[in-house]
Amino acid sequence: MKEKVLDVIREYNLIDQEDNIVIGVSGGPDSMALLFCLLEIRELIAFNIFIAHVNHGVRGEEARSDQVFVEKVARDLDLPYYTIDVSMEQYGKERGITAEEAGRELRYGFFREIARKHGGGKIAVAHNLNDQAETLLMRIMRGSGIDGLRGMSFKYDDIIRPILGISREEIEEYIEEKKIETVLDKTNLQPIYTRNKVRLELIPYVENNFNPNIIETLWRMSRIFHTDVDFLDQYTEEKYSNLLIKDENHSIILDRNEFLKLHRAIQQRVIRNMILKINGSLQGIGEVHILAALKLFIGERTGKEIDLLNGLVARVSYDDIIIERSRDKGKKNYSYGLAIPGNLTILSRYYFETSIFDYDANLALDRERQVKYFDYNKLIGKLEIRNRRDGDRFAPYGMRGRKKLKDYFMDEKVPRELRDEIPLVVDGQNILWVVGYRTSELYKVTEETKKILAISYKPLYKS
Repeated sequence: MKEKVLDVIREYNLIDQEDNIVIGVSGGPDSMALLFCLLEIRELIAFNIFIAHVNHGVRGEEARSDQVFVEKVARDLDLPYYTIDVSMEQYGKERGITAEEAGRELRYGFFREIARKHGGGKIAVAHNLNDQAETLLMRIMRGSGIDGLRGMSFKYDDIIRPILGISREEIEEYIEEKKIETVLDKTNLQPIYTRNKVRLELIPYVENNFNPNIIETLWRMSRIFHTDVDFLDQYTEEKYSNLLIKDENHSIILDRNEFLKLHRAIQQRVIRNMILKINGSLQGIGEVHILAALKLFIGERTGKEIDLLNGLVARVSYDDIIIERSRDKGKKNYSYGLAIPGNLTILSRYYFETSIFDYDANLALDRERQVKYFDYNKLIGKLEIRNRRDGDRFAPYGMRGRKKLKDYFMDEKVPRELRDEIPLVVDGQNILWVVGYRTSELYKVTEETKKILAISYKPLYKS
């Protein structure tokens, strides 16, 4: 067993010199075999071992006895030992997850805390060949896709599984050969959890009636899917990079036109990539969420959005497809009076200045984008700077009639998330200027103009 595990460690680069390895030890045969096998390998690769044990609060005195047993093992081996008492059932109820999921979260959280105390490291767990088979059968019954059917990996982030390719039979032989003392978790012999039912009832039934080598068969299947998924992941990442327009902590924007050219299988994986990069995991994300986002990206018009999960929103904005964390949808209105002449800074972001001068036909007006001119005598009431309101209408320069400001923004392809922020210069009745875009036809300077109102605008950028 030692040689097989050593080969895996070297092939998958599971442990480096001077690594900190936190081993989850329950006291059962699997984790004890992992511990003693790594102790043997430590003679060839120098690394640090820390023993961690979690009392899940399920088996009362029996669990306490296991806790004491592991503590004694650590003391006899002169290894650092950490333990914690938790209630996975209570934790699961509080978070609306199964007891098994709760136990997993609590275990890995504790293991990572230990690693952090020592400046980082890896977590070694005792999943084996039989565990892999059980996992695959459970995922098949849940209708998992190709990614799920590759099963567990020898290495995933900070988690390593050195004995994943070792069968339970080999583990028992190793335990007997080395005369390693272990404890027995009696709940593993009771079909009270889904995994136990698969282990105790389903696999023996398949072995007796269909395939006596089902464990090895499922292992081969997982290896095949691993290879295929590795290729698909690499290919998808390349395509994703080509599509990428913007990638921030809370928002990813891709080129929609290029996205539509991809095969549907890659489109779905690109969407998974977007969600993973923002959410940090795909926990709870299923086919229904991926397909909903895909349908939106392929067929819906701009401005349409859907809620996914965990506060994530998918939406379309012209030639962009976007997945982002939902923001506060409550619009914050603002309005500031603008003196003539005078100046004003709003929201610590925009600076405006006004002035008046007489019209002169020979005067050459500065046509800079950030300076606009209006017929002063056409103003109705006082000037204000505000953001848009429901029902706003606008008469764009050079066009006849008015149109809804919302439609104007859509025609100009103004991103939806910016529309409530854009300043509008208004008087008591009309919009004079959609700042950064167009002025109003109603206030344009003509030969009949007597006084000209000049408004200059400058954005203030924070360093």
